[in-house]
Amino acid sequence: MKVIKVKNKFVPHWLNYKQEEVEQLIVNKHEKGFTKSQIGTILRDQYGIPSIKEVTKKNTSVILKERGVEETLPEDLIALYRKAVKLHIHVDKQKKDKHSMRSKVVLENRIKKLIKYYKKKKVLPNDFAYSLESARLIVKI
Repeated sequence: MKVIKVKNKFVPHWLNYKQEEVEQLIVNKHEKGFTKSQIGTILRDQYGIPSIKEVTKKNTSVILKERGVEETLPEDLIALYRKAVKLHIHVDKQKKDKHSMRSKVVLENRIKKLIKYYKKKKVLPNDFAYSLESARLIVKI
């Protein structure tokens, strides 16, 4: 049996927002401190915009770059940094928690692998390196 995947790639006729209005909403939400994934969720839930890409023909990252809003680090790397800082705090308090110590090692390896990927894609500079101190400064926990 063959499964056929169908994606609706059209702007709904009931959508009242134009491309410029959606782009302005994205920039405004980003200036208020929301991440790209949060912006997509807010536009879907509160404004009824099912897909940013179908309305604007661009994704959120491209729209923010065109408007001159640059992010220093990718969103997924910041999320891993936040998780690493919380895990380090826990491991410092709970010295005998072997499972968390292993999780810390696995998480740091995942961070280093992601940094290597972003260096290869030229998103991060070649001299960028992971350290717990820099993660704490970025996350501010």
